[in-house]
Amino acid sequence: MAQGQERTAPDAVPTRIGQVVMLHHAGDREEARHRYLGLWAEIGEHGDPLHRCTLAHYLADTQDDPADELAWDLRALSAAQELTAGRPAGHASALAARSLYPSLYLNLAADYDRLGHRDAARAQLRRARRAAEALGDDRWATGVREAIARLERRLGDGGPFPEGPGGPEGPPWGPPRQRP
Repeated sequence: MAQGQERTAPDAVPTRIGQVVMLHHAGDREEARHRYLGLWAEIGEHGDPLHRCTLAHYLADTQDDPADELAWDLRALSAAQELTAGRPAGHASALAARSLYPSLYLNLAADYDRLGHRDAARAQLRRARRAAEALGDDRWATGVREAIARLERRLGDGGPFPEGPGGPEGPPWGPPRQRP
């Protein structure tokens, strides 16, 4: 047990995730998924929320099934919400999670779009757009904003969601398999 805990020490996990990200970006998607899942097993459902958020966010990108990708993206969002709930805005973990929100919402929008849930995709896209307002002007933020704009064009999304069951942000969709 002690060996597993050493491997998932707080400073080691981001480094290990980064190593798998490089493997994935180099084109070995299958091996990256395998290693991400190994890390997930070590961290567990109740591990550090920042680690779970980051890992689930990247793990979603290795999925073949859009419903599986959505499930991992929802796990990432849930972990980010744990980080920001009840913490001061300036807390390091809360800041890290808030900087991920635009990308998390964007990924959810893309997932819902691939699954044919256009209204849910538009609602998440609006959340991404609002969250992106807090980003700086660095290269990553520019890339996120450009990706939001591309998906907006593809969805034909030019304005606020009309008032409906979920309010001005749209319906509170969950994973398709959990919807009534």
